[in-house]
Amino acid sequence: MSRLLAWRERLPDGLRPYAEKEPLAALLLGISSGFPYAMIGATLTTRLAQDGIDKRSITAFSLAFLVYNLKFLWAPLVDSVRLPLLGRLGQRVSWLLFAGALVMAAVAWLAVLDPRSDLGLFALAAVAVGAAGATYDIVIDAYRIETLKPRQLGIGSGMSQYGWRIGSVAAGSLALYVAARGGWSTAYLMCAAFALPAMLTGLLLGEPARHRPPPPRTGLAQAWQAVAGPLLEFFRRRGAFLVLLFVLLHKIGDTLANLTLRLLLNDLGFSNDEIATYDVGFGFVAMLAGIFLGGVLYASIGMKRSVLIALVLMAVSNLSFAWLAAVGHSNALLAFTIGFENLASGIGGVVVVAYLSALCNLAFTATQFALLTAAASVVGRLLTGTTAGALIEAMGYVQFYLLTTVVALPGVLLYLFMLRAGLIEESLGNAGRVGASGDGGPG
Repeated sequence: MSRLLAWRERLPDGLRPYAEKEPLAALLLGISSGFPYAMIGATLTTRLAQDGIDKRSITAFSLAFLVYNLKFLWAPLVDSVRLPLLGRLGQRVSWLLFAGALVMAAVAWLAVLDPRSDLGLFALAAVAVGAAGATYDIVIDAYRIETLKPRQLGIGSGMSQYGWRIGSVAAGSLALYVAARGGWSTAYLMCAAFALPAMLTGLLLGEPARHRPPPPRTGLAQAWQAVAGPLLEFFRRRGAFLVLLFVLLHKIGDTLANLTLRLLLNDLGFSNDEIATYDVGFGFVAMLAGIFLGGVLYASIGMKRSVLIALVLMAVSNLSFAWLAAVGHSNALLAFTIGFENLASGIGGVVVVAYLSALCNLAFTATQFALLTAAASVVGRLLTGTTAGALIEAMGYVQFYLLTTVVALPGVLLYLFMLRAGLIEESLGNAGRVGASGDGGPG
């Protein structure tokens, strides 16, 4: 420990907070959080397209992501149910181990199936990966928020986004390269190991110091408290309904654009190696830069203004998708498009996640954060799974991506209204206001 402290003291002042154990833990948690998304996201889209599955069926697979948007329904179990045997390790740690094992099993099941022989069963396995990954996310997010002090929410969110991107990109890249040489089954089985970092983090750090069990109840009162308590506490705050509406609206355009990008790249004739190099590799570097800039913005101008800047950038970045669709196969333009999009997403990932984390009450961290993050992309994912493929076929890629830019604007305008009305500060929960060391909340 003394060596770690000495090493941290030698770092520049701006980098020293990133070397604290809580943000480092957030990095490892993010790695395990990101990889299931890659398994049923862009990687699965590429796999299905190469297996000759039609566009409407491929975009329908994005409905597997809807499981993530329903995770608030069983998040109260993570907050209140003590697991047998594992429960002695602590509420959060025991659920980390249990959910991590579920993810590994679900990814292994998806690995051994062939979509060409039974597309329905393959879809069921994809949903199973989504359900297991969503459960893992519930625990990981709660563990991260309760481990971080309020002053670390921005840095911790950035480190979590770094980890998420590392897990997603590493798993996606590994899957592409291994699939080209050893088949998709081998690729998916190897990627299952990405569940381990979060499990090991929980074992090493133990229960988070800021974890506050919900008030004890018995019988029906316990069930009601577990389900309704977190929601009632949130909606008693001034402006809570507008906050939830903002969360529902702000990522529609971004979700629509990102979940259909691989279809565009496939139709423009980009090879697996080009996709891995630009969409995965170059995008990874741009995302890292965006996450760093997001942390700088959060620290220098505060949460409220940095979120506004991120929302504008994410909306405008969709125009680059339309530009690429209009020009066609161009590695240079693909690099620009991926760079702009990932830079904007990196900034938004840090500051918006920090805002959502600050909205939580520490007695209901898992449930409230699950509700907020599920709401954040439910509309976009629902539209992608039900209408995106048909819209692309009817209007073409250029008009489709222009449409995604337009639908991003209501979220920006609503946030501006909330900012002017003072609702941003008043809607915060105690996760953003108080800490184990008496730290203040985000500015």
